[in-house]
Amino acid sequence: MAGTKAGGMKAAATNKAKYGKDFYASIGRKGGQNGHTGGFAANPALAKIAGAKGGRISRRGPVKKEA
Repeated sequence: MAGTKAGGMKAAATNKAKYGKDFYASIGRKGGQNGHTGGFAANPALAKIAGAKGGRISRRGPVKKEA
């Protein structure tokens, strides 16, 4: 029954029985606490520079115009 809705419900019930009824809330909380908005979200200018570098070293060839 793996991959079905019924199987997911059984797995959720098992997890809640083993680890407590707030199992999914606690793992969601851990993920939220772990995420720190950094990288390009914190520095849009850096994202612009990186995107320009990526565009210059593109593996795609020049545009071929069709007649």
